[in-house]
Amino acid sequence: MNFFETILWPLRWLVEVVLVLWHQLFTALGLSAESGVTWVLSILGLVIVVRSALIPVTVRQIKSQRRMMDIQPEMKKIQAKYKNKKDQFSREAMSRETMALYKKHGTNPFSSCLPILIQMPVFFSLFYVLRKASEGTVGIGLMDRELTDSFNAASIFGAPLKMTFTQGWESQNWVVVGLLGAIVVMMIASQFFTQLQIMSKNVSDETKNSPMYRQQKILLYIIPFAFLFSGVTFPLALNIYWMTSNIWTMAQQGIVINTMPNPGSEAWRARQARLKAKGKLTDDAPEATAAAPQPQGQRQQPVSAKRAKKKK
Repeated sequence: MNFFETILWPLRWLVEVVLVLWHQLFTALGLSAESGVTWVLSILGLVIVVRSALIPVTVRQIKSQRRMMDIQPEMKKIQAKYKNKKDQFSREAMSRETMALYKKHGTNPFSSCLPILIQMPVFFSLFYVLRKASEGTVGIGLMDRELTDSFNAASIFGAPLKMTFTQGWESQNWVVVGLLGAIVVMMIASQFFTQLQIMSKNVSDETKNSPMYRQQKILLYIIPFAFLFSGVTFPLALNIYWMTSNIWTMAQQGIVINTMPNPGSEAWRARQARLKAKGKLTDDAPEATAAAPQPQGQRQQPVSAKRAKKKK
């Protein structure tokens, strides 16, 4: 057992438990224990469990991203303060002020990566579970000899779940090649669409004019193609898990954009229009000015009746 397998041992055990419990459920409902459909449905069940458990983290991510947008004016002031200052003292001072700003507002630029970072150990735990099963090795939890043999024999449309794109190509199993090719295309498309709807619909006009936005727009066309590596390297079963998780992300992001859009974005304006059409928002409602910062002036103090009489 190598170092990573040792670290992931508890998660591997949990993944086996969830996978086997779903497998037993579908078997109890009348599906064949050896059927590839049963194992695919079990993998989809694992996605549901993992992504449902991540909903609180996702909500926290959304709130943190909102705070990141709120602090952009203050961030620009810090950047302007140290513009053209390349000495080490200035860089350290700018870094300290930036970190203090993040701490003050309870956010950080890495918050958007948190859900996927949490998912990666689960992903690799499933990779080890399926790899060990494909090697005929009994699992560390509920994946006993019978279930291991069942997975090894499982296939869908004639494509073994344990087979990779390379193995399918070498053995001329064109069903595996075709399925994995279609899955990779779907993963790339779902990832691209997820990022595109965030950047086109849920980003304020001010942010779209920033250099950071232009850099992220370039990454929009690069990052999705990372799935080419997983499509070739990982077995069919693991790619099914990742594709389903991607589709979940795309659907979840669409719901968030429609119900909780960032102020000043295209999605926010569309939501305001929908609310107005339903009569839930009027022209003089306070939401109409939510996207614009309020002027900082001295607040007028209330005047008592006695002082009002003196002024007269």
